[in-house]
Amino acid sequence: MARTHVEQHFTSGNFVRDMVIGMSDGLTVPFALAAGLSGAVANTRLIVIGGLAEIAAGSIAMGLGGYLAARGDAEHYEQERAREYREVEEIPEQEKAEVSYVFQEYGLTAEQSKPIVDALSLRTDSWVDFMMRFELGLEPPEPKRAVTSAATIAAAYIAGGLIPLSPYVVLGNAYRGLIVSAIVTLAALGIFGFIKGKFTGARALRSAVQTMLIGGVAAAAAFLLAKLIA
Repeated sequence: MARTHVEQHFTSGNFVRDMVIGMSDGLTVPFALAAGLSGAVANTRLIVIGGLAEIAAGSIAMGLGGYLAARGDAEHYEQERAREYREVEEIPEQEKAEVSYVFQEYGLTAEQSKPIVDALSLRTDSWVDFMMRFELGLEPPEPKRAVTSAATIAAAYIAGGLIPLSPYVVLGNAYRGLIVSAIVTLAALGIFGFIKGKFTGARALRSAVQTMLIGGVAAAAAFLLAKLIA
């Protein structure tokens, strides 16, 4: 009996990208801020308030950035699509030549691609879709991409930001909070980097080490700067 070949492809690239953006900044920035404040003051309440304020502001800013970026991509797609419709109407022969050139890049000759080009040119919508994908490299955006991106980035930022701040809340001591926060956050950064590497196809261990180093350097720089100023 012939076995059915089932292909498995990762199709949640946008969601993972948004999670990576939100979580990596959420773990790193509040961690660095809390470490910096710990180097300047011993008031745990002030550190927690400052950290929560940064998480609120950071999640809104990051979410808004994700929303605007997704909206910009959607608007760009629609503008390019409208332009392609105008071109297939006004300069069809030039557009046919561009389609033929795309097929020639895949190894077909001009003669071999001609019947395909002629057939495709009879279906305007399919013709434009082909040009958008293979000439411009643009995929149609998801209808709710902007809102989903904003919500995912903001939620991931909040979730990441609460990790380095929680030891200060639980322990109520700036020094002990800093030590535990550093341990917990670096461990979280390592786990997050490892998982990110698995999802994106990068070397998971290398991704984990890089993520930990970035977070650790940012926090150390903030702490030392605060100490020098204070």
